[in-house]
Amino acid sequence: MKNIYFLVKKELKIYFSSPIAYSVSFIFLLIVGYFFYSNVAYFSLISLQAGQGFMGLNLIDWVVRPMLGNMGIVLLLILPLLTMRLFAEERSHGNLELFLTYPLRDMEVVLGKFFGCLSVYTLMLLFTLLYPLLLYLIGRTDISPFFTGYLGIFLMGSTFIALGLFVSALTGSQIVAAVVTFGMSLLFWIINWAAHFTEPPLSKILEAVSIINHFENFSKGIIDTADIVFYLSFIFFSLFLTLRVLEAGRIRG
Repeated sequence: MKNIYFLVKKELKIYFSSPIAYSVSFIFLLIVGYFFYSNVAYFSLISLQAGQGFMGLNLIDWVVRPMLGNMGIVLLLILPLLTMRLFAEERSHGNLELFLTYPLRDMEVVLGKFFGCLSVYTLMLLFTLLYPLLLYLIGRTDISPFFTGYLGIFLMGSTFIALGLFVSALTGSQIVAAVVTFGMSLLFWIINWAAHFTEPPLSKILEAVSIINHFENFSKGIIDTADIVFYLSFIFFSLFLTLRVLEAGRIRG
């Protein structure tokens, strides 16, 4: 645990001693803030036109769920920028082989880098908690779907990070790592589209491995253990593959 803690601190120091964390966090908060403002403004306009409550308008359907969906798309675009350097930077500088000779287990290295990046991502999410607070103060509405949605967003982002960590371990180019991570994340995002043109059991499989499919319940305020198990399984499998890549590199070294 001490080694993992040391590696997490090392990763955080690298992130915040360079423009990476600040730039990504700024862009994330700016775009999400814009979506939140736009959704609230549109909801206010529709409410006035509908006679304040007519048509069953509510903040959850018109503000919370659209914002969470938009937040997921933003994460799809920017999280590869956080994960691209995790191993690719070490490999490009020729430090990965030297790094693996340290008295650290491969699992500690993988978990240290994963939790380091996850800490930055968690900090980004914490800054957006202002939005549900504002909704509660202004709208006096039930904001529990916001927090179940946040759980889904956290698990989804963690999945992207684990996938990005694996891709970064495969290449020495940070640009390649970012592009491939984005491409693979997008594939798992849209893979359920093909389910509409296929027959069972293939359609069921495509729906089961879709990242966005498992987020739907969270955005509705529903916590389904099957969705949690999917995200955790995806994360563990990605970390397992990363571990295998490091072990293969150690054997070749």
